[in-house]
Amino acid sequence: MALSKDNPEKVDRIQQTPFTKAERRLLDWLCERMPAWVTPDKLTLLAALAAIGIGLCFAFSGQHPWLLWLSIALFGVHWFGDSLDGSIARYRRMERPNYGFFIDHSSDMMAGFVILGGLGLSPYVRIEIALLALAGYFLLAIHTFLLAKVTGEFHLSHGGLGPTEIRMIFIALTLGIIFGGPDVPSWGGYSVYDIVVGGCAVLMLGIFAVVTLSVGRRLSQEDNARLAARMAARAEQDARQDAGQPRR
Repeated sequence: MALSKDNPEKVDRIQQTPFTKAERRLLDWLCERMPAWVTPDKLTLLAALAAIGIGLCFAFSGQHPWLLWLSIALFGVHWFGDSLDGSIARYRRMERPNYGFFIDHSSDMMAGFVILGGLGLSPYVRIEIALLALAGYFLLAIHTFLLAKVTGEFHLSHGGLGPTEIRMIFIALTLGIIFGGPDVPSWGGYSVYDIVVGGCAVLMLGIFAVVTLSVGRRLSQEDNARLAARMAARAEQDARQDAGQPRR
């Protein structure tokens, strides 16, 4: 018995950010020029290795601050692999929707774990703040997968923020750490870096809560209307059956 469906349900990819159109043009330009030996699997692997490298750079940046510069370069490598793997598969018409969806997004979850985990192990951001941001990221990811299941829309961005914008925030934070160093203002034991990462976590949790309530309300209205229609049809069918039965 096959593990996956021969014809998986089509899902519309939706991405609405300030950089979506420009990024799409750049990715199309790159797809046209990639040599044949650059395959989607290799790009996914490249993105995964870059994410692991970023996490290690953050984790050991206290002893070796120059690793923060390397992490910025690796964010570029991660964008290249993560953004291009699916794009090149679609460009070459060699999509594997079941395998590609599973491996790509499993890699994304691993990337979030190692990057934020490494940041939490650094001397710049407290581990509980990093884990709170990771929880927010995972909740948004779960929300995205649920939306794809019930609406047929796979939202690559929320609140105007997509993967590319999140990388930009990380790069800006890393530059702030490089030039600000460890001795920055703090309040109640929480540094500026903690507040920035914590603010991102609160933003993700807020987006999750608002969108969940909004979508849940719409789905409830739509399903209640469908339920009412089914019950009315069933009542009409029962009435017809009763009318056709002979009286005793």
